[in-house]
Amino acid sequence: MSTSRFSPSELTAILDAFDTLPGVPEVRARTYDLLPPDGLVADVGCGAGRAVVELAARGVRAVGVDLDERMVGLARERFPGGDFRVGDACALPFGDGELRGYRADKVLHDLAEPGRALAEARRVLAPGGRAVLTGQDWDVLVIDSDDGELTRRIVRARADLVPSPRAARAFRALLLDAGFGEVAVEVRTVVLAEPGVEAFLARVAEAARAAGAVTDAEAEGWTAEQRERARRGRAFAAIPLFVASATR
Repeated sequence: MSTSRFSPSELTAILDAFDTLPGVPEVRARTYDLLPPDGLVADVGCGAGRAVVELAARGVRAVGVDLDERMVGLARERFPGGDFRVGDACALPFGDGELRGYRADKVLHDLAEPGRALAEARRVLAPGGRAVLTGQDWDVLVIDSDDGELTRRIVRARADLVPSPRAARAFRALLLDAGFGEVAVEVRTVVLAEPGVEAFLARVAEAARAAGAVTDAEAEGWTAEQRERARRGRAFAAIPLFVASATR
């Protein structure tokens, strides 16, 4: 997700809410399963640090890296025992071949040149090391609505706020182009139909309105429809999450 619009506390609240949605913890666990159990593993774009702590609980020697010094500070406050460092995904603070595992969750779509990050991932991984990527394709957000044309405009406008909104569908090609082998891609779909989904949809509509893609009246009407659907237990959205793995 594009993070520049949020303070660290706001971003942490959004990430925590997403990370606890039905189905998301299982996707996160799948990324852990795909990483090597030994050696040093970096969680790149670690945010508030959840993955580093969960990997450590599995006995993995994990270090979190994030470009935002404020997020690294917040992660250290939340998880005092964790190893968190400031670093750029395209210039990681590791030597050649120092890592056995590399994980990037909801990161590549936020980079203008995701291929550069994967070239860097290959540099810091030892031969036989594993890279694991996960994220959503921002053009593929499925929302039930009475107004399909307006919904398409809202989804497209939200996607256009992200530097590389289609990076997830390109995971396989990006990894191959960076020189990785044994590339595999899985797709897991998160379904949002529980109470509270309308708040997520309202944020999507507000982003489209702020970008000027829809009018105030269109955003308000669409959001009101989603609130009414939620009240009747009829709100529905689905987010496909792409999980890719590859070997150095």
